[in-house]
Amino acid sequence: QVQLVESGGGLVQAGGSLRLSCAASGHTFSTFTMGWFRQAPGKEREFVAAITWGGGSTYYADSVKGRFTISRDNAKATMYLQMNSLRPEDTAVYYCAAERYYSGSYYYTRAYDYWGQGTQVTVSS
Repeated sequence: QVQLVESGGGLVQAGGSLRLSCAASGHTFSTFTMGWFRQAPGKEREFVAAITWGGGSTYYADSVKGRFTISRDNAKATMYLQMNSLRPEDTAVYYCAAERYYSGSYYYTRAYDYWGQGTQVTVSS
């Protein structure tokens, strides 16, 4: 079993920055594709970013491209999401997720086997 714990959420003004972390335990983190998703009230969970096991490939939703950066430190079994130029529409609960076997379907929630409990990000205007 894999446990994922997010941290780093909070309240920030528009234009500000936050860095989210996702700490993993219980399995071989370095072999997983990892992803960030978010869910705003009344909306479906949506893809934000993903990173392959070695960090060689990263993927972003168009809405965050150029503002968010995903990274990982396999030695620390931790993934990060640096969020800059935050906007009110970025307000959501942010979840990290892990995929045991690479499928190439990083955009879809169904590709992921493990999820964290989420961390709230609120951007005020």
